[in-house]
Amino acid sequence: MPTTNDAETPLVGQTPWSAADPPGQPALFNGGAKVTPESRLPLILLIPLALAGLTILNAGLTRSRSTAHILLASLCAFCVAVLVCTAIGFSLASGSGHAIHLAGRDWNLIGNGRLFALSIDSQPLTLLLQLFSVGFASLISVAGGAERWRIAAVCASTALLAAIIYPLFLFWAQFGWLNQLGFIDGGGAASIQILGGANALCIAWILGPRHGKFTPEGIPTAMPGHSAAFVLFGCLLALVGWFGWTAGSSANGTAAVSVLAAINTVLAAAAAAIAAFVGTRVRFGKPDASLTANGWVAGLVTMSAAAPYVKPAAAILIGFVAGGAIVFAIEIIELRMKVDDPTGAISVHAVAGIWGIMALSIFGNAAFLPQLLGVATLIGIVLPVSYGLNLLMNRFVPYRVSPSGERQGLDLFELGAGAYPEFVIQREDLMRR
Repeated sequence: MPTTNDAETPLVGQTPWSAADPPGQPALFNGGAKVTPESRLPLILLIPLALAGLTILNAGLTRSRSTAHILLASLCAFCVAVLVCTAIGFSLASGSGHAIHLAGRDWNLIGNGRLFALSIDSQPLTLLLQLFSVGFASLISVAGGAERWRIAAVCASTALLAAIIYPLFLFWAQFGWLNQLGFIDGGGAASIQILGGANALCIAWILGPRHGKFTPEGIPTAMPGHSAAFVLFGCLLALVGWFGWTAGSSANGTAAVSVLAAINTVLAAAAAAIAAFVGTRVRFGKPDASLTANGWVAGLVTMSAAAPYVKPAAAILIGFVAGGAIVFAIEIIELRMKVDDPTGAISVHAVAGIWGIMALSIFGNAAFLPQLLGVATLIGIVLPVSYGLNLLMNRFVPYRVSPSGERQGLDLFELGAGAYPEFVIQREDLMRR
């Protein structure tokens, strides 16, 4: 794996959560002023805009009768995620780690930090980034269960994510055995995006499809979102927030590296959106606004891993491939796998994230096998663990609303009021009854 021992060479860290990143892959630009933790703070404080953008986008991609519900569920998920991460997750993802001795060396398995972030004195910026990151992963899961997932169950599942699933893989990628093998994840493409998408897949499997999504013959029916304006505004808001991960995630980079990361982020998103636009135009005869928006986000996701490490031309190609692939990935997951993913979150975050991690070994200097092993760990270990824990929790806190509640709409059923009280928003299901 590419390493350097030159203390004078600024590095872009392998993960965005450490205040003192371990040696990793050299950035393209090694000159210029170093980026200090203090100078990174304004960029990191942009990250909540990515969370807001994703929440608004997901609300626009779902039907109007559950708009208030998905917004409140996202807020509750974020609140639970940051509280549980502070109490438990941060300690399991930090510290020197518990190790096993194998093949003549120690392999770190899980962190041994102090509970309730009592070790925050030396790494406050690390905790802040972890809170934003686990909160974002929880929002991806909420999107996968949209329109049929109870808020109480959202909170219970998010607690599992923040206490066990997220810190477990995060430690492996940041300090543990994956990091020791040379795995590189520049801005959380694996620890946030793929992990969140995998968790969303587990939730969708457990919940099952929405009422009326599939015909008796297994053919999916269209359930379009209610607001293209929400969707497109959420895309633009997410771009601003994404700069916090791609341009502000490294502790040891330079100003030139941060600018390069920002440039690559914009280019990848633009290329991905164009690819999705053209792909839907060719495939369906007319461009699709929601799929184009998902392509845009896929470009952001795929650049989370590689933004500081590749040249602009490579960023355009990486984003273009991601945007084109998303059109087919969403169709395969829905049509072939029979998974009801109302917002396309599984494809946008998991599939695009996997491409981003592997693209770093194609267009950057990351070694192929460690990147592949990181993806295999997410699919082969984290996904089954997530599914098992959520399946167990479902027995104690039922995940899915009742059929009558789903027909009524989650706004009225769980919250007692709709987001749009002046509009008739449920006529199609009333006609089917």
